[in-house]
Amino acid sequence: MKNKIAKEKKEEVLKRVGLFNLSVPRGAHKKRKYLGRGSSSGHGKTSTRGSKGQTSRAGRHFYLGFEGGQSPLIRKMPKRGFVSIFKKSFQIVTLESIAKIKDGMVDPALLKAKGMIKDKEKPVKILGNKDLKAAVTVKAHAFSKQAAECIKKAGGSVEVITNVIS
Repeated sequence: MKNKIAKEKKEEVLKRVGLFNLSVPRGAHKKRKYLGRGSSSGHGKTSTRGSKGQTSRAGRHFYLGFEGGQSPLIRKMPKRGFVSIFKKSFQIVTLESIAKIKDGMVDPALLKAKGMIKDKEKPVKILGNKDLKAAVTVKAHAFSKQAAECIKKAGGSVEVITNVIS
């Protein structure tokens, strides 16, 4: 009997849950730690900062990786290699995707229209991974040897675009 009443009350409460009867869960609001209010507070004298040194002072700020004056790990690591500022980054298009285009001439504008490249102004490189069956004229900034051979074997032609913007 008691169980049945409890169950009914629970169902009734579940029906009436809304913003009007929500309460803050216990422990959601943590009390602030008051510092420097005497030794009896537990956070007096040094105010939880320890004694002396850089970390106890106001306005302390360290760079990322600071190790307290010890030579940081990042400075101990050897410097290797470099990044070339003249690196050419190409948008890659495969012969397999060119074979799907039913057009006699393929250029960056058409590839952009078909969604195969993101930017028609950036250089395009054609890679060969499949034989072409139809003769296609392909205009691009660079070709792999295999891609150029496959296009010529199918009766198409390869045209290298020389005016690179990026």
